[in-house]
Amino acid sequence: MQELENLTKELLKKEGTLDELKEVLRFHEYRYYVLNDTMISDEEYDRLFKKLEKIENENPSLITPDSPTQRVGNSLNADFVTVPHLVSMLSLENSYNPDDLIAWDNRLNTLADHQKVSFSAEPKYDGASISLIYENDLLVRGATRGDGIAGDDITTNIRQIGSIPLSAKFSAYGIEKIEIRGEILLNKENFKKYNESLAEDGLAPLANPRNAAAGSLRMKDPASVRKRKLEAILYHVSFIQLNKKGQEKYPELLNTHSGILQILSDCGFRTPVRQMEVFTQIEAVVNFCLEFETKRDELPYEIDGMVVKVNEIEIQQQVGSTTHHPRWAIAYKFKARQSTSKLLNVEFQVGRTGSITPVAKIEPVPIGGVTVSSVSLFNEGIIEEKDLRIGDTVIVERAGDVIPYIVKPLTELRTGKEVKIIFPVKCPVCGDPLIKPEGEAVWRCVNINCEAQVVERIIHFVSKDAMDMKTFGEANVRKFYAEKIIHDIPSVYSIDYSRIAGLEGFKQKSIDNLRSAVENSRKQNLNRLIYGLGIRYVGETTAKTLAKAVDTVFDLKNFSIEDLQQLKDIGGKVAESVFSFFHNDDNLRMLEKLADKGVNVKGDKTEPVSGKFSGLTFLFTGTMPTLKRSAAEKMAEEHGGKLLSSVSSNLNFLVVGESAGSKLDKAKKIKTIKIINEEDFLNMIQS
Repeated sequence: MQELENLTKELLKKEGTLDELKEVLRFHEYRYYVLNDTMISDEEYDRLFKKLEKIENENPSLITPDSPTQRVGNSLNADFVTVPHLVSMLSLENSYNPDDLIAWDNRLNTLADHQKVSFSAEPKYDGASISLIYENDLLVRGATRGDGIAGDDITTNIRQIGSIPLSAKFSAYGIEKIEIRGEILLNKENFKKYNESLAEDGLAPLANPRNAAAGSLRMKDPASVRKRKLEAILYHVSFIQLNKKGQEKYPELLNTHSGILQILSDCGFRTPVRQMEVFTQIEAVVNFCLEFETKRDELPYEIDGMVVKVNEIEIQQQVGSTTHHPRWAIAYKFKARQSTSKLLNVEFQVGRTGSITPVAKIEPVPIGGVTVSSVSLFNEGIIEEKDLRIGDTVIVERAGDVIPYIVKPLTELRTGKEVKIIFPVKCPVCGDPLIKPEGEAVWRCVNINCEAQVVERIIHFVSKDAMDMKTFGEANVRKFYAEKIIHDIPSVYSIDYSRIAGLEGFKQKSIDNLRSAVENSRKQNLNRLIYGLGIRYVGETTAKTLAKAVDTVFDLKNFSIEDLQQLKDIGGKVAESVFSFFHNDDNLRMLEKLADKGVNVKGDKTEPVSGKFSGLTFLFTGTMPTLKRSAAEKMAEEHGGKLLSSVSSNLNFLVVGESAGSKLDKAKKIKTIKIINEEDFLNMIQS
C-alpha cells in the first residue's frame, strides 16, 4: 500500500507508464468505491485518469477490457439484491476551469457536424445517486448507482422519502415506462441537526451530507430511513417507453433536456428546473458557472459544481457516449473543499458551560476559498475513535457553512514519530479537576468562577442573537475583562466609560456607539435575555417558548420539570437543564441584578384562545395524509387547544399519522389518552 501511495505522488508530478497508471487508478477506485476511504482528491484522481486516457487515445491497440477507462465504477453491497439498470449510469467528464468548457464545446462542434447547439446548465448536487423506474404511472423500483451497470435494490427505502412520488401521471405525456436518475440529499439544516444528535450521543459527526445520505439508503430499517428526512432531486431521464398515445403524438417536451425536466416537475418531482438556465453560447455558460460558484452556499443543499448538457436530445444521441461518460455532458467542478494538512498540536478550550473542547492546530491550508488552521475535534471519544496523533497527515473537509472537520488521519503515511494525544485531567484554565457526567461524551470544568467560562458567557450574552450589543464583540469582552472593567454579565450595565477612553484604539464615537448599544439592549424582548443566559440546551426557539409561558423571567423558578415538558418542543433533557438553572441561587441573584439595572424581564405571555378545544391538550406525531404537522397544530391552537411536546397523563388527544413511533407506544399505556387520526381530528373541528 505504501508503494502505491508513493507511486501516486510520483505520477501526479510526471507522466508515468500505462501499467503504472492502471495500477494506481485501480487502487484508488477500490478505496473510493468499496472501502469508502479515499486517499486523494477528486481532482487528483481525474488528473491520473486523463493521463491514462491520453496514452490510450494515442495508442488504441493498448486498450484492454480491464482498464479503468473501460468501466464505470465498482460499488455493490452484498446485503441487497442486485438489479440491472435499463441504461448504464455513466460518470461525467470533469472540468475545472473555463478553458476546459470551451475545449469541450469545440469537440462538440465537430461531433455534432457544426449544428446549432444549446446548453442547459444546472447545479451538480453532492449526494447519493439513484435510479428510479416507473411503469404505468407507478414506482416499481429504486436502485443505487452501484457499478453503473447494476445497483442495489433499495425500493423499500426509496418509498420512505417523501419527495419521491409513489405514482406520477406519466401517462398524460404518453409515457408507459420511464427510468429516472437523481440524487438523494440531506439538506444543510437537517445535516447539522443530525450531527448535533450524534455529538450528544458521543458519536463522531459525519464529514458531509453526502456520506449521511449514502449511509441512510443502505439502512435495513425503513422507519429509520424515514426519520433521516432525506430528500430527492431528479435531473435526468435515461429510458422512455411510449404508450399508444405517445407513439401517435410524440410529446414536444421530450425533444429537449429542459423540456424533460419540466415534465418531471409537473409530475410532482423535485428537479433543478428553477436553478437551470439554457444558453446558446458557451461563453454565457462559463459566466453562469462562475457566478453560481459565488452563491453556492445560498442553496439549502451541498453542490460541488455545475452540470452542462447539450439541451437537444437528438444531438445528445448523435454525439453519443464513451464507455466512461456521455460526450454531450460535462461537470464544471468548483474549487476543492477537501485537502490534506499536518496535525501540529491540540489545544483544549473551555466553553461557557464548562465543556472542554479539543481543537486541532494544523498547517494552514486553503479549502473552498478559506484558509483553515484550526479544526474542532469535539470530544475525547472522537480523538480515540479516529486514532488521531500529533504529527499525522490528515484529510480536512469544509462543506458550505459547516465548520472544518478532520475526516481521518492517513495512517499509511505515519513514520513512527507521531505522538498520542493526551486529554487533560484538570481544567487548562483554572486547574480544577475535570468531570465527565454519566451518559455524556464531554469532560467539564464545574467551577462556576472559572475565568474562561465567565468570559465565554459574557461573549455569548452580548452577541447578535442574544442581547445584540453592536460593536461590543468578543475582542472587546476579552480586553475589558483583562482590564477589570467588567467581571460578570451584570457588570456590562455598569461600565465606567471613562476607563475605556483611556484604552488604545477607543475614540469618543466608538465609545458613544458602545454605550448606545448597551442601553438599547435593556429593552430587548425576554426571549433574547433567556437565550443570552447561556442555559445548556436552550436555543433561540426554546427561549421564545419559555418567554411566552411567563409573566416575568422569575416565574420560571416555579415550574416543575413536568410543567416545563408540557411546553412545546421541550423534552426531558432541556426541562432538567432549565429547572436546574432557575433553582440555582447564584443564577437568581444574577437575574435580580439585571432587573435592578433596568433590563427587561417581562414575558411575552399571551391569553389563551377560547374555542371548542379550550381546556384540551393535543400532540401530533407521524406524517399526516393531507395536513402538514405545523398546519394541524395551528388549527388546534386556533380552536383553543394547547399543544404538548411529549406524552404524559396531561395529554388528552394524540393525533397519529404514518410512522407514529414511540409516542404512540407510550400513549397506548396511558388509558386517559384518546388516540385519533387526522380524519377524526378534522371531524372534531367541523362538528
